[in-house]
Amino acid sequence: MVAGTKTLRNKLLRILLVPLSLLLLADAVGSYLIAARVSDELYDRELVEIVQELALHVADKGGKLVFDMPGEVEHSLLTDSEDKIFFAVYDAGGALVAGEPSLARPGFTPVNKVSFFNGLAQGEPIREVLLRMDGRGGSVSATPVVLVAETRTKRHALTEKIVFGVTVPQLVLILIVGVLVWAGVAQGLAPLQKLQRAVTARSHSDLSPLVAEDVPGEVHPVVAAINDLMARLNEVLDFQGRFIADAAHQLRTPVAGLKAHLEVALRETDFDQAKKAMAHIYISVERLSRLVSQLLSFARNEPSLVKKGDFALVDLNKLVFETTMEWVPDAYKRDIDLGFEGVDGQLMINGDTVRLRELINNLIDNAIRYSRSKGRVTVRVAEEEGAQLSVSDDGPVIPGEERQRVFERFHRLLGSHTEGSGLGLAIVREIATSHDATISLVDDADGIGNKFIVSFPDLPAA
Repeated sequence: MVAGTKTLRNKLLRILLVPLSLLLLADAVGSYLIAARVSDELYDRELVEIVQELALHVADKGGKLVFDMPGEVEHSLLTDSEDKIFFAVYDAGGALVAGEPSLARPGFTPVNKVSFFNGLAQGEPIREVLLRMDGRGGSVSATPVVLVAETRTKRHALTEKIVFGVTVPQLVLILIVGVLVWAGVAQGLAPLQKLQRAVTARSHSDLSPLVAEDVPGEVHPVVAAINDLMARLNEVLDFQGRFIADAAHQLRTPVAGLKAHLEVALRETDFDQAKKAMAHIYISVERLSRLVSQLLSFARNEPSLVKKGDFALVDLNKLVFETTMEWVPDAYKRDIDLGFEGVDGQLMINGDTVRLRELINNLIDNAIRYSRSKGRVTVRVAEEEGAQLSVSDDGPVIPGEERQRVFERFHRLLGSHTEGSGLGLAIVREIATSHDATISLVDDADGIGNKFIVSFPDLPAA
């Protein structure tokens, strides 16, 4: 696996361990709050006992409130090994009768009921309990108030002990779970690492399918997509390899002929003979140019390289008519009767205008090139189970056993003396395939020549 913060391992660990850590934090906070409340409840009972005992020593003597408690009893009651204990007695008017003056008297509280408060005494946080006694008859001592306060040392220690006792085992459990999660994630990602090593160790020329052995089911679509990509890449590379080999083979002959004509021209001293040699050179260059053009066209129209997403609606009837008209001068030079038969109105298909025009050009060029002198070539557009384009010629009838092979690249009929690259019909088939169309070769209706038919699929309903 690739090292870094954005690896799948780190992402899985974050997804699993971060919530566990937050849960531990929330549990620790909750445990602290609960422990603090339990600690307060426990030690509050002792404070209530102390305040009730102090209240027994509050008396009314002659209309005056007094606090009468022996010193040894007070010392025994208010002495603690860990915390400081304070007390105060106030009369109904709020005057301090006895005790610590820093214990502020709270507001109204119910009679004969204890109330608890948190505050400060001598700069230290305290827990305070208040008891408002019932009336004693006098105005001053009608509802005396007794307060007892204690610092929070024992409470904090007990709270920390409870929190520690609860949180530490949970922390250990979280750590164990974290180790197990780490090991589980590593074990789960092991097949991916194995797959990565297998891909890394491959040669650039090895495009065989990956084996998805022990790979998690969620990764199977990725492996299938990679295999599909490699299959398509292998197809493209195989096509390119065959194309380069064929191109080199086909270019060798015209280049050798061109070189021979140039050598003849260079040796000639007679201007007329040199001019004839230059004419041969021109013809060779023209053939070479056409061959190169056809080779490039064939490579460009490989179906696997065509992007159907760029296709648009095309009026086949109009496109075929316009393209046919461009061939009228060539047909006239060869004494060929070139005709067009279309449909009324539009005939829409989904396709690429440039490639479709190239398909039509190659069909018409092939028909004119192989038709006999004073022959006839007819281009038709019809609507028969979809759009249909056909080109009829008056050339030699192609035998049945050759009708599939004529669409192969560089295939030439034996006994044909017409110049050509052998790529025209191969280009037609490639373009038709990229448009999901089919191409067939049948006898012409009049029994003379051949008829090439390209059938395009129906447009999908809007």
